[in-house]
Amino acid sequence: MSGYLTAAGYGEAEIEDKRSRFLAHVRPVSSETEAKAFLEAVRAKYPDATHHVYAYLLREGNILRWSDDGEPGGTSGQPTLNVLQGAGLTDVICVTARYFGGTLLGSGGLVRAYSSAARAALNAAGTARMTLWREGAFRCSYARYERLCRLLTDRGARVEESSFGEAVEVRFTAPQPQCEAICDAIREFTSGDVEPVYGNSVYRPESV
Repeated sequence: MSGYLTAAGYGEAEIEDKRSRFLAHVRPVSSETEAKAFLEAVRAKYPDATHHVYAYLLREGNILRWSDDGEPGGTSGQPTLNVLQGAGLTDVICVTARYFGGTLLGSGGLVRAYSSAARAALNAAGTARMTLWREGAFRCSYARYERLCRLLTDRGARVEESSFGEAVEVRFTAPQPQCEAICDAIREFTSGDVEPVYGNSVYRPESV
């Protein structure tokens, strides 16, 4: 199936282990600028946390970043990244603020705690599949307008905007795999009088 998986929205979770608190936060991001802004927002929310561990993945540039932020190497940032990768996600960030509880957890304990916190925040955020859609438009008569709108929706497309003048101008978006079939159906219904024109491609979320 085409497209990619990412977080469906914002999610957060807290776990506690030997009085240490791990507050994980997940959200989708589309750029490194967005990811860094979210990291700074979490740091600002918990300025007195002992650590601010993070990991993020971006499709553009195939970017992977993570940081243990003072935790022993390999015990926090990499396990957080592993959770995101294990879920098959991209364009996503997880930031976990830790408040040290006074008892050392050991390397294994830290890996489990950070992984569990990231997984719980991801569960709270949910997962979405981003699929490729195309923007399209056509011009039609008033008499054909309602039927053509039904034709679009019956094939999974969405009418985005309709402008009513001497004729009706319709803007719509359609799943990439349906574009050709929609063109064929519109041509057949209008005996070739209406020809959709496709423009930009956009990604839209679908529930998983």
